[in-house]
Amino acid sequence: MQWLLIGSGGILVAVAIVVLAGRARDTTRARRMEAALIESASRPDNGAVDAASRTELPAPVARYFRNVLMDQRRAIKTARIRQAGVLRTSTTAGRWLPFTATQLVVPPAVGFLWDARVEMPLATHLRVLDSYIDGRGAGRVSLLSAVSVASAADTPALNSGALHRYLAEAVWCPTALLPRSGVMWSPIDDHTAMATMTDRGTTVSLQFRFNDAGEVVGIYSPGRFGRFDGEYRRVPWEGHFRDYQVQGGMRVPGYGEVGWHDGGTLQLIWKGRITEVQYELEP
Repeated sequence: MQWLLIGSGGILVAVAIVVLAGRARDTTRARRMEAALIESASRPDNGAVDAASRTELPAPVARYFRNVLMDQRRAIKTARIRQAGVLRTSTTAGRWLPFTATQLVVPPAVGFLWDARVEMPLATHLRVLDSYIDGRGAGRVSLLSAVSVASAADTPALNSGALHRYLAEAVWCPTALLPRSGVMWSPIDDHTAMATMTDRGTTVSLQFRFNDAGEVVGIYSPGRFGRFDGEYRRVPWEGHFRDYQVQGGMRVPGYGEVGWHDGGTLQLIWKGRITEVQYELEP
């Protein structure tokens, strides 16, 4: 019996060492990705928000900028956004999993890094790293922040899907939606406009929906790339935003949710609240 206990203890120590080493590698990977994202922000920029250009925008878009930018005259250089909420791994999953995340967004680089911890049964968790850096989308999931269980990077479908996500989540970095940031706006009606963005050969368009107060309350794409049944295909994608609050001298939504139209019905897969936002503004 003693040899069994000693052997079991040795196995536990070995497992702990493997897990700790894996976590260290994952942390190093995340830091390198963050550094690469910040370093890629090389686009020349004088940092000034051109108020005059807003008069050339579709009416609901101009109203939106007047509302959310308030008196802000400097563009966002970086944003660190802390989130908490629940998510599902697919549109058919019955279990909602709690998560916390920090998202780094660098508008001059047109990129982001989402670093999330997703709580799982039996006191386990998944670490999820989703990113769009230098025009390349990537995703990695690791068990206990140590053992990789899924990863993908730099395919046309993944790059397109990641750029779609960047554009939708720019509601938390409003100056990233200005024409000076590469977004082209086309009118649809009094409460809807189409935003189109091209980055490093990938072009995406997203319908933005506005209320009378000048807030983005929804986004919609008739075909964003997502992974379904082991393959990527274009599926209608929709998101909603509400509970606007002042952060860093700008108004941004405090709550967001997104999902896919699967079988003709919107199936939400992500619901999150913003717990903290830290902006670094251009000089």
